Amino acid sequence: MIALAEAQQRLIALAPKAMRRTETVSLVNAAGRYALTPMHATRTQPATALSAMDGYAIKAADQAGPWTLIGVAAAGTAFSGVCNANETVRIFTGAPLPHGTDTVVMQEDTVHAAEQISLREGVSLRPQQHVRARASDFAEGVLLVAAGSLLTPARLGLLAAGGYGSVAVAKPIRVALLSTGDELVPPGNATAIDQIPASNDVMLSALLGCPGVIVENLGIVRDEPDALASAISRAQGADILITLGGASVGDHDLVRAALIKAGAEIDFWKVAMRPGKPLMAGKLGAQIVLGLPGNPVSAYVTALLFARPLIAALLGSGSPFPTPQCARLGAPLEANGPRTDHIRAYTTTEGVFPLVPNDSAALSALGRADCLIVRQANAPAALQGQSVEILPIA
Repeated sequence: MIALAEAQQRLIALAPKAMRRTETVSLVNAAGRYALTPMHATRTQPATALSAMDGYAIKAADQAGPWTLIGVAAAGTAFSGVCNANETVRIFTGAPLPHGTDTVVMQEDTVHAAEQISLREGVSLRPQQHVRARASDFAEGVLLVAAGSLLTPARLGLLAAGGYGSVAVAKPIRVALLSTGDELVPPGNATAIDQIPASNDVMLSALLGCPGVIVENLGIVRDEPDALASAISRAQGADILITLGGASVGDHDLVRAALIKAGAEIDFWKVAMRPGKPLMAGKLGAQIVLGLPGNPVSAYVTALLFARPLIAALLGSGSPFPTPQCARLGAPLEANGPRTDHIRAYTTTEGVFPLVPNDSAALSALGRADCLIVRQANAPAALQGQSVEILPIA
């Protein structure tokens, strides 16, 4: 049994960059993907000084006024002449400042009489007032988006402003989900007393599905060596094979043996965490194999901490693991045992509260949770009001 942090790093090590296939997509199709290369501005923004207001462009040194109106400047239609002393140009937001001006007077601060513009009484000006200076957003050559960054809507807008129309990303990866267990029936079907609906593949399809990922559900496989071998063979085209259940040590837990028989090399098996101890990872040829526990909460937590980061790493993320946050504990917690614990919890304005039941098969608490309280191995009892580490969950 290995520590959680070590298991996570060993899993990511199974996905070298050499496995990554790349493609170039338009910015409008890149949301939710990861930039594979650093992207520097190919232009300066703004490329010249612009007006930040509707008003009049003047030279601040001439603020005694009045000014003679000699033209108009609008966004996309610059004034081509030069403003001399005591001359002004009617200017609109986003228009380039005319030569000879350095300040914009808001139209509300002026009095207009014929072709003469004057300041209202009590209004004063300063140079560069209401002006967006050249390069005030960014200059050509500066780093806009680092390699490994998630391409959020804001970053895509930034790249467009920086001169880009497309971006290099990882090609979509295929994830095959394989549920095992004689007790499972498809969701919505009637269940006998010794059966349960299959919920793991539903949860994980939703949890792992994101731009650049194709999730394929291979269905439910019986706890029989031949059936498992056939299903593993059907998953050969996937980049990642995720098995659900059958990874423990019971008489009906046959997945590990089936994978080894198919040629898989298991890198690790069993992790010092709760829930999710019977987790394994390895390679089957070029395919990464991840065996998750069958209990629904265990499957969800291990998918959050292992499967989703693995997918993010394959897609090019520079920081694939979920980022812990701090919260104030709303109720006391007992001392923890020798495994890192992940307690389902919910947050309020009064703090974060653990949920019950905390059993790894109990979906009711998971359905109400918005985070996991992370308790390190052998952590002492925690008092109400004490700061604890949490991981937000989807």
